[in-house]
Amino acid sequence: MAGRLAALGAVVIDADRLAREVVAPGTEGLAEVVAAFGEGVLTEDGELDRAALAGIVFADEGARQRLNAIIHPRVGQRTAELMAAAPPEAVVVYDVPLLVENRMAAGFHLAVVVDAPVEARVRRLVDARGMSEADARARIAAQATDDQRRAVADVWLDNSGEPGDVHAQVDALWVRRLLPYEENLRLRRYPERGAPRIAPYDPSWPEQAERLVARVRLAAGERALRVDHIGSTSVPGLAAKDVIDLQVTVASLADADALAEPLAEAGFPPLPDLDRDTPHPAVDPDPEHWRKRTHASADPGRWANLHLRVVGSPGWRYALLFPAWLRADEAARAEYEALKRRLAEEHADRAIVEYGRAKDPWFVAASTRAEEWAARTGWTPERP
Repeated sequence: MAGRLAALGAVVIDADRLAREVVAPGTEGLAEVVAAFGEGVLTEDGELDRAALAGIVFADEGARQRLNAIIHPRVGQRTAELMAAAPPEAVVVYDVPLLVENRMAAGFHLAVVVDAPVEARVRRLVDARGMSEADARARIAAQATDDQRRAVADVWLDNSGEPGDVHAQVDALWVRRLLPYEENLRLRRYPERGAPRIAPYDPSWPEQAERLVARVRLAAGERALRVDHIGSTSVPGLAAKDVIDLQVTVASLADADALAEPLAEAGFPPLPDLDRDTPHPAVDPDPEHWRKRTHASADPGRWANLHLRVVGSPGWRYALLFPAWLRADEAARAEYEALKRRLAEEHADRAIVEYGRAKDPWFVAASTRAEEWAARTGWTPERP
């Protein structure tokens, strides 16, 4: 896959290659490895005997961690240098085997996992790399599980067949997602989303939201007091537009403004025109109290919105209250779904913003019912 992306024009940084470079003969890295594991990990020519080292570290978790502590910082430093040297319009691909194990996925705009069944992996390691079957299985056992990989994967590619099969998937990914995503990021814009379409509830929405939450948290740092999955996709069983809405809680609008560039760099350019929510007179009629900042995903493959609201503001509270109420009230949930389906049909040939505005009167009226539920059940938003 990495070779195919390079052929298409990507700048590919190979972590495995860098891991070999930082322990080449004469390097400080190799000297530190020998000090940690002994002269037995060297060949007669003074190079690292990878098979001997693998036999040690993949059978001993402590030894593997010692090796990682030597190699990973050096690989990370060299990776940063190569990424900084890439042209501004480049699609940079980091080909890294330990993306999950080192919890690196949130630092990238997309995480792509290339999968093959375990038996196919074993066969390829034995045939292509000359490993023993026992060594191959030990290496696989030391790596992340498929479930752990799926949890971080924005894109899952099936590499169980012939090379041409995965190449076709890569070509489509390049044209439909990677190239337009790079351009959107560079120009600080977001894709046109078209008319509203209501989709059945997708059980993967919460997991997709968690991946976005991790990226937002990393980009926003301490200014994000909390990041929550809100909106319809956070309500189990509710049909909705395939849009992930996140709320970023900030201490002030000044903090929200300070996050404009970090969030844009992370893949979420700002939407300057969407700077306030519709006031709910029964809750707080002052429009100034409903101010916010809004960002949207630049990723053509994942529609997402970020709403930056000040902690304690009425809009902040309602964004947390509304899905909590819908999760608890089946009738309200059904009522809201029916409204969305009707308005989506009525606005099928209009801009998505008009569909959103058409829901506002129902939201305003429903806020009283939601607040009554909160008072009755003792619900209150958790303060960050």
